[in-house]
Amino acid sequence: MLDNAHTAVGQSAEVALGEVIALAKLADQRGFHRFWMSEHHAMPGASTSSPQLMLARLIGETSRIRLGAGGVMLPNHAPLVIAEQFGMLNALAPGRVDLGLGRAPGTDMATASALRRHHDANDSFPQQVDELLAFLAGDFPAGHPYRGVHAVPGPWQDAENRVTPSSTTPETWILGSSPYSAQLAGRLGRPYAFALQFGDADIETAFRLYRESFRPSAVLAEPYTLVSIAVVAHDDPVEAKRQARTGAMAMLRMFQRKHYSLLSPEEVEAYPATLEEKQILDFYTQHTVNGTGADVAAVLDALHARTAADEIMLVTTGHSRQVQARTIELLADHYGMPASS
Repeated sequence: MLDNAHTAVGQSAEVALGEVIALAKLADQRGFHRFWMSEHHAMPGASTSSPQLMLARLIGETSRIRLGAGGVMLPNHAPLVIAEQFGMLNALAPGRVDLGLGRAPGTDMATASALRRHHDANDSFPQQVDELLAFLAGDFPAGHPYRGVHAVPGPWQDAENRVTPSSTTPETWILGSSPYSAQLAGRLGRPYAFALQFGDADIETAFRLYRESFRPSAVLAEPYTLVSIAVVAHDDPVEAKRQARTGAMAMLRMFQRKHYSLLSPEEVEAYPATLEEKQILDFYTQHTVNGTGADVAAVLDALHARTAADEIMLVTTGHSRQVQARTIELLADHYGMPASS
């Protein structure tokens, strides 16, 4: 599961984040493998400017599920700081922490400028990733200017304190929806997560390029892929579509340079859309898999058959958190996953 900490119109961040915690606990109970959160800035409809802060809370609220950022937008941060933060998270929950890395700003251009300061931040993303991985592993080569700089907690601290090194490190993924990210993940020998929820991105080409360019690494012997896709499942397929359309409306508002806000289904239905706006709403509604649990599962099964992805990640959407919880329950029931305790 991927949660964007959507904060609907009329809802406070305190309430939204409390509901994220409840959703993560439900996913843990129902046997889901991962629960990731995304990084967004200056959006009234999203409340996770720092997914790593939420992960620290979720570590104490869950017992089994892997927790991760999907992702950290690395050009917004110093690689050393991210290595330190995720080293701390891994020390709190060894073997349960994932670090997904993306290069998009996760916001509008003005806010990106305030975050990044440098206009060429995206261009140096591969170098930033290399630097972060070296901090996590503690293995800068001799002569590197950061050879004597160490992320703590991490391997250097273990060695200096003469303790048995941790057997785990954060599982680091490359995120994206383009050939660029696919080939970078392949070159680094890292698992690759493809974001299909954004529209008509060419996942077949991206996965092919990733697999062709893959070089075995110390952490991964063979290519490993994940595809994320937006879903809404409900006992009533009409209600599922109404909930899916709220996310489509948020995308339309963003294209109109309005705030990305999650309006209620009633507000969306009352909106006097032009023909062009209706086409956008229809497009994003159709790209959110919606229907009964069986309907949604059929699409997921077809997606798996088409891509041979190792994992499918559900991007829970919809105005109602109750509907998102029902999505989890219906799909867990369909696939015979553990019952709620």
